[in-house]
Amino acid sequence: MTKGEQTRRAILGAAISRFARDGFRPTAVADIARDAGVSGTLAFNYYPNKEALFLAAVDEDSAGLIQIAVDHIHDFVGRQDWRATLLLRLVDAVDEHPLAKRLLGGLEPDVTARVLEIPALEELRKVVGERIRAEQLDDFVRNDVDPMLLGSGFVSIFLSLLMSVVQIGRDAIVPYGPGIVAVMEAALLPPNKN
Repeated sequence: MTKGEQTRRAILGAAISRFARDGFRPTAVADIARDAGVSGTLAFNYYPNKEALFLAAVDEDSAGLIQIAVDHIHDFVGRQDWRATLLLRLVDAVDEHPLAKRLLGGLEPDVTARVLEIPALEELRKVVGERIRAEQLDDFVRNDVDPMLLGSGFVSIFLSLLMSVVQIGRDAIVPYGPGIVAVMEAALLPPNKN
């Protein structure tokens, strides 16, 4: 890794921590630069303004959380087990991604809608769609549904549920977990597999 890349990563890491703790509005780029151990003006060599730095920090921290979901899906070789446990895995991991958690918690209302546009979400939609397609080929999932469309829909549902859990608390999902799994199974499984 070059020295410039190390500096950029240090600034980005400091931005994630500072924005997660203090929020967008109260945070100054000078604070982030100080946390990263660089001059305040050097940060602008890597990010043109505070908003660009904030969005890069959001994307970076969120990508880490999304990668946990992607890895979770790949780790399961069984049929629908990944669907039943994905939300719980994300709930367990969200505390390790404080800026993503801040957005999911609705603490940055000006950019909450941006959550749906995080670049790494496209990869998650693709992975879920491909997993559903593979399950169709194995006759575990009904064949009359578009796997990529369902993948996108499931990602949106998981994201909404994760936002709810972050805002209300982990215990909020416990009574609804079986119902969520039942809805997914009803949408995906052929009638003779239910």
